[in-house]
Amino acid sequence: MACVDSEVNLWSIPLVALNVTVRKKLALYLNPKNTVAADWTAVAEAMGFSYLEIKNHEAARSPAESVLENWQARSSEASVGKLLSVLTEVERKDVVEDLRPLIDEDVRRYCERQKKPSEPPLQVAEVDSCVPRTLEKIGITLDDDPEGAPELFDAFICYCHSDFEFVHEMIRELEQTECRLKLCVFDRDVLPGSCVWTITSELIEKRCKRMVVVISDEYLDSDACDFQTKFALSLCPGARGKRLIPVKYKPMSRPFPSILRFLTICDYTRPLTQDWFWKRLAKALSQPASHI
Repeated sequence: MACVDSEVNLWSIPLVALNVTVRKKLALYLNPKNTVAADWTAVAEAMGFSYLEIKNHEAARSPAESVLENWQARSSEASVGKLLSVLTEVERKDVVEDLRPLIDEDVRRYCERQKKPSEPPLQVAEVDSCVPRTLEKIGITLDDDPEGAPELFDAFICYCHSDFEFVHEMIRELEQTECRLKLCVFDRDVLPGSCVWTITSELIEKRCKRMVVVISDEYLDSDACDFQTKFALSLCPGARGKRLIPVKYKPMSRPFPSILRFLTICDYTRPLTQDWFWKRLAKALSQPASHI
């Protein structure tokens, strides 16, 4: 049985510390509609979700996991300690007692990972060089200077390939006008040959001030877009830094992603506001990084 150091403050441990096993076991307890014990709806209400938000989660394959993920993205208070407090508040101490060993183990592993220095991905050394090179010095974008500072951008564009025509329009309106913004478009700016997830994380976290998410029905089926969106949200719980900007440019037949519903949307589908669309988006992206 794992035991977390008594000095560890669970209220300071982010929810991302909990791995898949704990989340799935928690869902097994909370998903079934139980007339005796509190289910996932009671937990969601205690977390601060409104009636309509709770109803939206009913359509999810695993409502409990969906609520947990959404809470993690939207609330700066989401932590392991707060989760245990919520479960106790709704009188689900049975869940706390049964899952506590697994939770403690996840927290222990998370704390160990935080103590370890981050290591660059393993790469084959160049035969003509004995000088260690970092990921940034190798160069990951077209205009990276291998011996100088990394290339920086105003915004990372999260999109699926079927929406690339709109991305081209975004480039014309934001880069090739008086706005003079610098966008990071993966297919245009990133050099081939590196790990996609590692490069994407580096660009979103360290190279780009903000991220624009192009929302469409096709976006909902993209694993890459899903990863990029959740990673960006994890960097700014509760959207405190206004780091992520959702853009809807065409009508959708499927529900708007619930994880983004608490953010202000730039909507290109409304004819009466299209004249202001690019000006609003450009203004949001041109804010200085110090405001993040």
